[in-house]
Amino acid sequence: MPVFQLNDNLLFPPPALAREDGLLAVGGDLSLPRLLRAYQHGIFPWYSPGDPILWWSPNPRLVLFPQEFHLAKRLARTIRQHTFTTTFDTDFPAVIRACAQTRRNEKEGGTWLDEEMTQAYCMLHEEGYAHSVECRQGGELVGGLYGVSLGTVFFGESMFSLVPDSSKIALAALVDRLKTWNFELIDCQVGTGHLQRLGAREISGEEFSARLDEAMAKPTRLGRWSNS
Repeated sequence: MPVFQLNDNLLFPPPALAREDGLLAVGGDLSLPRLLRAYQHGIFPWYSPGDPILWWSPNPRLVLFPQEFHLAKRLARTIRQHTFTTTFDTDFPAVIRACAQTRRNEKEGGTWLDEEMTQAYCMLHEEGYAHSVECRQGGELVGGLYGVSLGTVFFGESMFSLVPDSSKIALAALVDRLKTWNFELIDCQVGTGHLQRLGAREISGEEFSARLDEAMAKPTRLGRWSNS
């Protein structure tokens, strides 16, 4: 399959034309209209600093259906002890920068979350499309996650954990909220053993696209998410 070169036109090629590794297109920008159009079609940016912007749509797709989230007994017990508190959208910049720092530490200085990407997602947050979940212990931010919400899909982007279980507790809080709002699924992008142990599973690109079309027909919960 060819890799498509984007131009000033905001259109993307059909996700079904992505290469076997999921790469669909190269180029373009990280403007708000382009990012929203990409996510509406299940396409996301992921590239290394210094490289051109790369756009991906992997097949199969790792997703987590909220009702299939596996809350282990030990984690449930930790949540009941109330040693951690969770909030929504109280410090999005801190969460995304902590995710970036965690990736730098893991990859010896490298991360796809460079300043350009960080600013792009902060812009999505300011416009009400990107959201964070913060997990605090003793008032200190120790874990969390962020992603993009459109229709009834939450597109998970990254998470971090400075103490054991903190990112899992943030995910559990997100799942509870999405269940209440009847969200279709959480897009986890590609397979990881960590998320699969929590209930995520792979579905075909065709099924993902069909579910995405249905979800995009539903209203988007635009704006900051409350903590009540």
